[in-house]
Amino acid sequence: MGAEASGSGSALRELMREAETSLLECKVCFERFGHRQQRRPRNLPCGHVVCLACVAALAHPRTLALECPFCRRACRGCDTSDCMPVLHLLELLGSALRPASAAPRVAPSAPGAFTCHHAFGGWGTLVNPTGLALCPKTGRVVVVHDGKRRVKIFDSAGGCAHQFGEKGDAAQDIRYPLDVTVTNDCHVIVTDAGDRSIKVFDFFGQIKLVIGGQFSLPWGAETTPQNGVLVTDAEAGALHLLEIDFPEGVLRRTERLQAHLRQPREVAVSWLTGAIAVLEHPRALGTGACSTTVKVFSASMQLIGQVDAFGLSLFFSSEITASAVTFDHQGNVVVADTSSQAVLCLGKPEEFPVLKPIITHGLSHPVALTFTKENSLLVLDSAAHSIKVYKVDWG
Repeated sequence: MGAEASGSGSALRELMREAETSLLECKVCFERFGHRQQRRPRNLPCGHVVCLACVAALAHPRTLALECPFCRRACRGCDTSDCMPVLHLLELLGSALRPASAAPRVAPSAPGAFTCHHAFGGWGTLVNPTGLALCPKTGRVVVVHDGKRRVKIFDSAGGCAHQFGEKGDAAQDIRYPLDVTVTNDCHVIVTDAGDRSIKVFDFFGQIKLVIGGQFSLPWGAETTPQNGVLVTDAEAGALHLLEIDFPEGVLRRTERLQAHLRQPREVAVSWLTGAIAVLEHPRALGTGACSTTVKVFSASMQLIGQVDAFGLSLFFSSEITASAVTFDHQGNVVVADTSSQAVLCLGKPEEFPVLKPIITHGLSHPVALTFTKENSLLVLDSAAHSIKVYKVDWG
């Protein structure tokens, strides 16, 4: 029986190695597909699959025209889409294919850790979601995604209450949403990478304002306690504060708070202290590899804490790739980690880093976080196309 089991295990490992080589590898650059931006598998219109980095390399810099490297069919880079079967296969086989030495050793959930109580959304309801926000007045959950209507609003039970933001090229349409925030008076702010603009809607989906021509690549968005809007510009390396007259639909003032950040994307603000956290995604020179740095500024924009991936690795046995950031009600910085598929509390900025895993299972690719008034933690899981609701389990 032992020899038979050993033979079966060997055959399974061989099958998985074959799957990794045949299905999970880009046949242009021979790099393994992954969830990170440059290695995401993309469908060409002809049906062949290559990684996003190869799409960018093959496409003409101005027209985006390219030829399939296999069948030579002409298409455009913007006509590609995520290959969901490959992404799902990565999720199914990922833990088995990962070398044992690289497997994250995450502490088991202790009493007081968060456990998943329910989830809503799912494939079809949401398609490749990228941003998550809560309406402060109504408690409704707002998500931006890749569906025909880019903004979807869920009620407290997880049902779809409303959706808007047509996919299209008109000024009021949303081409490629990256993040969303909801103001204190229920206006919805979307960062649109498609035309590099900020779009302001009322809660019913009527366009109020389009702010274009000021940003290289607007990415993260967050509302301040004073009802200002923080926006990161990933390409310009800047953090801006927008003051908007929402009833009139007028931009009153733009202030650049920081000008020398490295690929800033996600941003969060503490309603307890006014501190601002920014996630940087700098690329290493030569390799193009992307790491992450968490920087926290005081309300007066003084740097009060920072930690990069190397610093975190001193406290954590596996690679950490921060993909989302928020503050809890006590002012602790909380990040999502796509490498270990976990959510980690880093402590208060002045104590960085006091690393404590608070969610260690049940996630595939967390991309956004927010706390409710009742201290539930909402996690947007892009690979599962759903919002997962975690609550503290003191049992």
